[in-house]
Amino acid sequence: MRPSARSSIMAVLFLVSVFAGAQPARASTQVAPVSANVLKPLILAMLQNLDLGTITLGPGTWSNATVSLSKTSVFSCANANITCTGATLVAQYNVEGSNNQTVHITAPNVTLVNQGDATQTLTLVVDAPATVVLTNSGPPGTNFNIGGAITVNSTTPAGTYAGTFNVTVNY
Repeated sequence: MRPSARSSIMAVLFLVSVFAGAQPARASTQVAPVSANVLKPLILAMLQNLDLGTITLGPGTWSNATVSLSKTSVFSCANANITCTGATLVAQYNVEGSNNQTVHITAPNVTLVNQGDATQTLTLVVDAPATVVLTNSGPPGTNFNIGGAITVNSTTPAGTYAGTFNVTVNY
């Protein structure tokens, strides 16, 4: 054997003997919990329109007569300057999703436009729940109501006023 080969073999044997007797590095393990919350998509359906009935304005000059129908179906037309007649209905919606989840409801005020003169409007101040808790998964879902209030005065133009809700639900 040649001297350079012998010294190479000796070096390799030396290194093997050094590492063979070395203690292995100690491994460290940590356990971390993992979770995932899977929710069904929300499905929103409109079941019933809001109807405040018919509002008849009284004579004279007056202002700030409020007509309201709360989300709990309580109707108020308690101003001497107006007379309210006809059936009233709260708007009703149904939301489906995952059982026991809180659903947040957003329903901004609605601009009601006089159907005979689009320049004339009323503002419906919406009365909606902030949240509902789903009592099941999927159908039949959970129903909720939306009401609202308008303010009229002696100069409010006659006509049918109509608008649409922009209702949004999310987890």
